[in-house]
Amino acid sequence: MDALLLMLITGVGYLIAYHTYGRFLARKIFKLDKRVTVPSRELCDGIDYVPARKGIIFGHHYTSIAGTGPIVGPAIGIIWGWVPAVLWVFFGSIFIGAVHDFGSLVVSLRNEGKSLSEIASKYINMRVRFIFFAVVFLSLLIVIAVFGVVIATVFTSFPNAVIPVWLQIPIALGLGFAVYKKTANVAIATTIAVIGMYVCIAVGSFRPVTLGPVFGIPPTGLWVIILLVYAWVASTLPVTTLLQPRDYINAWQLFIAMGLLVAGIVFCSLSGNLPLVAPAVNTDLPPNVPPIWPFMFVIIACGAISGFHSLVASGTSSKQIAAEPDCQFVGYGSMLLEGFLAVLVLVCVAAGLGMSLKLDDGTTLAGQAAWQHQYGTWIGAKGLGDKLAPVVIGAANMMRKIGIPETVGITLMGVFIASFAGTTLDTSTRIQRYVVSELATDLRIPFLSNRWAATTFAVLTAAGLAFATGADGKGAMLLWPLFGSANQLLAALALLLVTLYLRRKGGMKFVVTAVPCVVMLVITTWAMVENELVFINKKNWLLVTIGGVIFALALWMTVEALLTFRLQLPTDSHWKQGVPA
Repeated sequence: MDALLLMLITGVGYLIAYHTYGRFLARKIFKLDKRVTVPSRELCDGIDYVPARKGIIFGHHYTSIAGTGPIVGPAIGIIWGWVPAVLWVFFGSIFIGAVHDFGSLVVSLRNEGKSLSEIASKYINMRVRFIFFAVVFLSLLIVIAVFGVVIATVFTSFPNAVIPVWLQIPIALGLGFAVYKKTANVAIATTIAVIGMYVCIAVGSFRPVTLGPVFGIPPTGLWVIILLVYAWVASTLPVTTLLQPRDYINAWQLFIAMGLLVAGIVFCSLSGNLPLVAPAVNTDLPPNVPPIWPFMFVIIACGAISGFHSLVASGTSSKQIAAEPDCQFVGYGSMLLEGFLAVLVLVCVAAGLGMSLKLDDGTTLAGQAAWQHQYGTWIGAKGLGDKLAPVVIGAANMMRKIGIPETVGITLMGVFIASFAGTTLDTSTRIQRYVVSELATDLRIPFLSNRWAATTFAVLTAAGLAFATGADGKGAMLLWPLFGSANQLLAALALLLVTLYLRRKGGMKFVVTAVPCVVMLVITTWAMVENELVFINKKNWLLVTIGGVIFALALWMTVEALLTFRLQLPTDSHWKQGVPA
């Protein structure tokens, strides 16, 4: 199949899905109503609960859930062939991932913007509340520590990205001040901010920044420290000061980058220079590649479904939604756009990489030879730089054909990846603060419930994990093998909660989330069991223990939820202003 045809089919398919299945969920299943008073208005505090325009909250939500997931996952998962990867990304995002995100957002919105951990006590019981807290805290702990390493690695691999990424902060602060304090015109302020951001990218293309070791701490360790300090500051500031405007301008950066990729695909395809060189179904897999079932469905997470999305939906986004109908655009629409991003990444790797691959010895490969050079071994076992390289190279190749110099193209992709990892780090730290505060309040530990103490606890625990193995800050990578299956398990548990919520409404509405929930429970249970066997064979008792604990807690919660599901529950009367929720 031609790359252009693949892009058009999936793009049109996502648009149809949004206006059909997405609308069905909004009107018939969740019955969104603009008359309902939402938490951002009822509990507005100017810090976390702040009503936001639909476009702005979409930008925040989208950039927070995207991160590097829809980039790295498809870049690895395509080793089984582009056909299974595209099918999982396309149908998974429409019928599972977007339903998961949409449902998590609505349920949190109708429960005062509380986290799923808090909501679990209402729809299941108090025991499950603490189980969910444990799973969420551990997941976020790994995310915060690992994304510090991810950004540090990107800065080391793409030093041209350093200046643009850090200069986004004053640009975002200026945008937030102009819009919220000076009531500036949003369109004009956005245009100025985006132009300023791309000026910084142009400057960064010719001004690389590298760090050397300081007091025996290597560059990655230094960047992790700097990033965690930044995350502490960003997550304690009012959401409209930095987090929301930075995510918003990053969303525009993504839209422009995606536009450039689309233009590159169109131009290269029309000139006959963009065949799909990756195998449709790879029957000649390299050694050590795990079986496609269940591992492709765990490795390709964010482009199809990711449990982390439910934490963003119920953590920051539900506290900023200005009206219930906005949930379809923010929750369902953002997941479909992320799916389309994953499709573009697959095209970069399956076709763009084949245009040109320069080796260290000066040799240039093209076509299937270029793809085989990158994927002749199990890419999932390689470092982050090796996993990102096929995407960056493929994207730069296509952008070069529309007149963007290779150096600028590589810088654009480096900034793109680092910026999105940064927004995930910001949001994860803030969500972890909510988790710690809620748990401290429940356990009556008042000094940990304020935002400064809770954020400090979140950052220090992440730093402890990051530096557990030495000064390079890569300690979290010890637990990273657990994250894929744990993340997808979290998605299954979130779907379980949404299913119980819909069960209380009566009728058969719960089927739209129950079926995806069962699918994800089967896949993740299968993957976790397979991983445990691998860890046991390798005598990696740390991963065996932690993985076993997560699996046992999730199994416990699932059993409790199933017992609750069988009960004849009363209809939920959580509607406000006389309108059922």
